[in-house]
Amino acid sequence: MRVDTTGKISLDHIYTRPDPRAYFSTLRELDYNIPELAKPHFRRLIAEYREARRAPSPAVLDIGCSYGINAALVKYGATMDELYDRYSGRDAHRRTRAALLSRDRELIRSGEPANNLRFFGLDASEQALSYALEAGFLDGAVHADLEDAEPTDEQRAQLAHTDLVISTGCLGYVTERTISRIIEAQEGRRPWMAHFVLRMFPFDPIAETLAGAGYETVRRDGLFRQRRFATPEEQSLVLDRLADIGVDPGGLEADGWFYAQLHISKPRD
Repeated sequence: MRVDTTGKISLDHIYTRPDPRAYFSTLRELDYNIPELAKPHFRRLIAEYREARRAPSPAVLDIGCSYGINAALVKYGATMDELYDRYSGRDAHRRTRAALLSRDRELIRSGEPANNLRFFGLDASEQALSYALEAGFLDGAVHADLEDAEPTDEQRAQLAHTDLVISTGCLGYVTERTISRIIEAQEGRRPWMAHFVLRMFPFDPIAETLAGAGYETVRRDGLFRQRRFATPEEQSLVLDRLADIGVDPGGLEADGWFYAQLHISKPRD
């Protein structure tokens, strides 16, 4: 498997398919489960925001949303096990994309969506966003790479009026450039944020950018398993990267898993 500049294997191919089957088939083999672990923390923060801001219908922006996984879990109550069975179960390969979408819409109709919660996605993969929108997991989507370019006027309007910003693993590839551009699109409003960030990616540059925009960031206690290493080479390269930034992998990455930390950022006022 090819590795990228961070030492992780490249999984770019699973984010650009017309449906999520490659995504879930690949990640199931690696015990990827960070969205499930993040779910209660996101729901708790959303509840806190509702109460603090008296916002009956908050808008959540998921950076690197891919096929709308966090929306399916947080808004519609799905679990990762259910989604793994749905997209990589025994009969998944027999279904057409249209059949998968039809079954997803049944899930949405039969579920109990979180009270008036609106979910929007930001991603560079047009295929993943299209699926998430057609399935109904997302209420809106922004197809953009804000690392490389300023948002267009249309994208800026789509990003505006965001109440909460979340992510489960894209920060590190996504940097303070994207975070700054999201904040600038708010025209003075400052959404709350919750980011699960792998320990191999220092959060300090983003925290400094947020501090300059009037935020206070707190790292929550606890560590969260993201997935297993795919190959010994990947583990070795990541351990080298952790050593370079002074992070001790003993009992954690050294035992075969990626670990993430949760950073909560709120306006100081």
